[in-house]
Amino acid sequence: MRIAIVVFEGFDELDALGPYEVFRNAGLDARLVTREPAERVTGSHGVAIEAQGTLDGSDDLVVVPGGGWNDRAERGAWGEARRAELPRALARLHERGAGLASVCTGGMLLAAAGLLRGRPATTHHAALDELRESGAEVRQERVVDDGEIVTAGGVTSGIDLALWIVERELGREAADRVAAEMEHPRRA
Repeated sequence: MRIAIVVFEGFDELDALGPYEVFRNAGLDARLVTREPAERVTGSHGVAIEAQGTLDGSDDLVVVPGGGWNDRAERGAWGEARRAELPRALARLHERGAGLASVCTGGMLLAAAGLLRGRPATTHHAALDELRESGAEVRQERVVDDGEIVTAGGVTSGIDLALWIVERELGREAADRVAAEMEHPRRA
């Protein structure tokens, strides 16, 4: 399984790096990518990273972090939704058969792409009303699995999302092993 975790200026670091570590610890091919080539991307808390590639349509799963939504920050998910290029790219990838997952307000980018209308989904608790307004069937759960789209609540639930995906792909034993290695009690 090939996994792309999309990073953008103002992304929440734990939304991206928590799942990245889970996937890598499980032996899955996870990469941090950007929509367009970028030398460096800086997260919402100032951590700068070098992406390992760009979204190229070859991934089985694309994970979308949040960050900056609740502050209405131009750098972050809010700004990405307003610019619309990332939501359009996510919609195209989904049309081509890629699975999608979101952490925190990354779910709002999936909503901006029109992908959560009529689907069960979750996001950060402060954005649940907006998610509902987008047409999603809001669930106040840490992880909501609707087949080809999986969403997670606020920041730390991204680790639970990744463990859930590891269980789905590799089995419960593999997910439990990674959770134990990371000393993370499973909550989803």
